[in-house]
Amino acid sequence: MIQVHRSGVSATYPARFQLVVATNPCPCGQYGVAGGSCECAPQAIRRYTRRLSGPLLDRIDIDLRLQRVSTARHEGSARSMSSEEARAIVAKARARAAQRWAQTPWRRNADVPGTWLRGHAAPSPDVLRPLDTALRRGTLTLRGYDRLLRVAWTVADIAGHDALRSEDVGRALFLRRGAVA
Repeated sequence: MIQVHRSGVSATYPARFQLVVATNPCPCGQYGVAGGSCECAPQAIRRYTRRLSGPLLDRIDIDLRLQRVSTARHEGSARSMSSEEARAIVAKARARAAQRWAQTPWRRNADVPGTWLRGHAAPSPDVLRPLDTALRRGTLTLRGYDRLLRVAWTVADIAGHDALRSEDVGRALFLRRGAVA
């Protein structure tokens, strides 16, 4: 839901969206690129990367850095997943989540409030230790903690796990670059 307040009038609209963000590593786009020649000054790179605010970045669940494609792959040189295979995996993961949350008002991991994930659905302290450590160090906010728990549950659902495991949390942390220092 989104609320817009203007001149003493407010309107509420239903809203549900997925934000996908893509950026270059620096103003010229060559920083960190194998064979690239970035000539940007270090302060220009820092200024460029800080254009996205901390509060906005805290709301991004997955932050993956991808390497530039340097050679064209020939058919059959690498295993790829078909759309049908991906759809089947996602359907199974969504069904697993819906079954887990069947006795609650929620059906998807994205809908479960953080208080529930940290309370009623909390895994063992050993599983949560990396998140607790990052929270204590200040490299993760409580909002980020909850978002990582949702991603970890999704990772577990895709892997076919009935309970959240340490490796699911580890994968979620990997998918959110910078969550732990």
